[in-house]
Amino acid sequence: MGAGAVRVARPHAGNPAEPVRAGFHGAPDAFDVQAIPVAERRVEELAADAIGAMLAADPRIPATAIAYRDEQHARGIRAELARRQFTDYELVPDVIAALEFLEYSGELQGFGTVALYDLGASGLSVTVLDTATRQICTSERTSDISGEYLDSLIREQQIASGRIAHPADPSGLAALDALCRTAKEQLSTSSAVALPSTEGLVLLSQENFEALIMLAVESSARMTRDVILRSEQPVQAVALIGGCAQIPLVSRVLRRWLGVPVVVPADPDTVAARGAAMLARPVAHRPKAAAPFPSAFRDDHHPAPAHPDPEPAWLANQGESEGFSRRREISVAGVAVGALVVVAAIGVTLGWGPQVLEHDSQSQDVATTTETATTTTSAPPPTTEAAPTTDPTNDALAVPQPRYQTTTTEPPPPQGGPNTITVIPGLPPIVVPTIPPLFEAPAP
Repeated sequence: MGAGAVRVARPHAGNPAEPVRAGFHGAPDAFDVQAIPVAERRVEELAADAIGAMLAADPRIPATAIAYRDEQHARGIRAELARRQFTDYELVPDVIAALEFLEYSGELQGFGTVALYDLGASGLSVTVLDTATRQICTSERTSDISGEYLDSLIREQQIASGRIAHPADPSGLAALDALCRTAKEQLSTSSAVALPSTEGLVLLSQENFEALIMLAVESSARMTRDVILRSEQPVQAVALIGGCAQIPLVSRVLRRWLGVPVVVPADPDTVAARGAAMLARPVAHRPKAAAPFPSAFRDDHHPAPAHPDPEPAWLANQGESEGFSRRREISVAGVAVGALVVVAAIGVTLGWGPQVLEHDSQSQDVATTTETATTTTSAPPPTTEAAPTTDPTNDALAVPQPRYQTTTTEPPPPQGGPNTITVIPGLPPIVVPTIPPLFEAPAP
């Protein structure tokens, strides 16, 4: 099942499905294959119609397998088949189905780890997997390069050349895209194509086509190389499947970029369908639950311990409470220090910083001291100098600051001086203390 077509594969008349499961002995091309274009219909609805038509045409078909791309794709198929009450079928990952056919045909014989490069109508999927265990190491998909994108490159080139008029309606655009798709497919086996249309002649050579798609193909090769490097697996070969795998330039560019054998099977667009037919099993031989799509390895996956010993809830809560208490104590301490710095700065500015910073163990009424300090007079500056020390910085810090004497009567306002500042008329002036120099002047 692809975005462009649904392909139905059935072994030839001499190879019914039951012998297929016992061991398919036919040739790799011993299949009847039919491609049904999707057009405007839903791919799940078209697949259900195809399965119903095949079963109605031949009731002897004992088993049906459907290749799907991912879990979302599988859910849509299950929902559509359940609506039609189809139950006798099996879902198979498309990469596993493709690997089954490629190994049977001998294309990947002798390779332990391979990469599948699937370039179809809607996008590119690169998958690295182990051929022995069928384990997918890694898988990535992008829609930046696709068959539809290559068709659009051809369409725009033809319109730009002046030979093709731009279609006037969506139906004409769809018809031109279909014609460009046909030209792309024919260029896989010929050197030039010329296809007439109502808008003009689609004329394209192999050389011009490769020049158009070179950047896109090299981008896909770069993505393939990066996926292989991220898988950290020794990839020994790359297999190309999907409709665009038939373009000769794709295999050439991948060989040059990757440096490993590049395998292009015959009819690469039907490889997954033929592999799914080989994996189809009757209901009696089928497991009760279908296996999910294999998931890729993850480097960050670590197995859980056999006997986990979780931390008790009460212990966790206690740790959180202790952490919260510590954070709160630190915050309170920070606020206190900040407040002390602010008060100290204001005190130094107003002249009563020494009383705030100096700790008095016998002071009992801080409010009274603060209030009386505003009604004091300045004592005369000291005339004595501090005792000399060996550290000039300590000398400066050791110089006593001006003291204030508290009185119970209202004193006269201080006389104006160089250190007296009147801030508000009518209120006592503020006396700024004299700050001694930090370093003493050198002796002459």
